[in-house]
Amino acid sequence: MNTLSFSTHDNLPPEETALVDDGLGEANDAAAPLHEVRPLACFVRDESGRVIGGAVGRRWGACCELQQLWVEPARRRQGLGAQLIQAFEAHARTHGCSIFYLETFSFQAPRLYQSLGYRIAHEHKVYPHDIVKYLMVK
Repeated sequence: MNTLSFSTHDNLPPEETALVDDGLGEANDAAAPLHEVRPLACFVRDESGRVIGGAVGRRWGACCELQQLWVEPARRRQGLGAQLIQAFEAHARTHGCSIFYLETFSFQAPRLYQSLGYRIAHEHKVYPHDIVKYLMVK
């Protein structure tokens, strides 16, 4: 008789984690054409060419997801985040994207995204310290 055992971890064992990632990847690939998903990025550099901000995401068909937005702390509140998003979206449009979405926490930049035409599609109010995660679409 086979006996199953469960193990729990406070870290991510590399071998087991890779097995789960690979298995999930195979199941997802069998269910949807995820091979069509493509990366997309936009960066801003200073006079020396050093990256001081970036927008990173992916596109799939008409959809484009902004996954990360970052601006160097000393350069924030100068409009660079908005310019990065606009350039990121413009580049996505050249690939046929017309639907944009992202997730952001309440302590990040939801007001910035709203000022650029994103609307809150869902508020996930389950986090400690009254933190909210927003799904935003444009």
